[in-house]
Amino acid sequence: MTPLQMAAVAAAGFAAGSINTIVGSGSLITFPTLLALGLPPVQANVTNTIGLVPGSISGAIGYRRELRGQGGRTTRLAVGAIAGGVLGAVLLLALPSSVFEKVIPFLILLAVLLTALQPRLAPRLTARREKEAREGPVLVAAVFATSVYGGYFGAGQGVILLALMGAFLAEHLQRLNAVKNVLTVLVNGAAAVLFIVGSHVRWSVAGVLALGAVAGGQAGAALGRRLPQNALRVTIIAAGLIVSVKLFADAF
Repeated sequence: MTPLQMAAVAAAGFAAGSINTIVGSGSLITFPTLLALGLPPVQANVTNTIGLVPGSISGAIGYRRELRGQGGRTTRLAVGAIAGGVLGAVLLLALPSSVFEKVIPFLILLAVLLTALQPRLAPRLTARREKEAREGPVLVAAVFATSVYGGYFGAGQGVILLALMGAFLAEHLQRLNAVKNVLTVLVNGAAAVLFIVGSHVRWSVAGVLALGAVAGGQAGAALGRRLPQNALRVTIIAAGLIVSVKLFADAF
């Protein structure tokens, strides 16, 4: 890479690390950047996933205060996240991208709708909270399905995960965002292990991307943790709409 290309990749990594920590969809910045460098699509995808894992870890650490008291919840959801990430990585290495590209925009629009309706769902969930565990099999299955997409490509997976948890769990969005950041680490980390073994990674690009993403993860955590819940919800909805429009344009 030339110095200018390195700077572009680092800047894209910083932006993606910040956005992923706050809401998700940072791959919409980094993936096109890697394609512009001349990387083939699959190599760009696997290099992007590996490069953004350190940024996801950085963001999760930045949200560690909001994770307190959520160890059991995170562990239960982690099962679906890891399994889905592995399956998504296998599918990326084995199937054409057309399998998912026409479905994902609709899923993200559904996530936007769930996020918008979360304030109305919350009172009903609160009434049931004492009677049943909300991170039960249905939510774990939904996290698994989202994580399959996350391991496959991942742009917008944070929006979907936040919307799902908001629909099932009567909890403050900032605390759910902390769990989302951990789940993203697990999804991308599980996929990255398979990519390292089964695909050719551009390590120089991944390394520069990782440096930017780590700094971005800390910046995103500092900003995201200060957002009021309603502001965070609006940010999620806006990001989801942007991602869905972009993916609709690509798919149709």
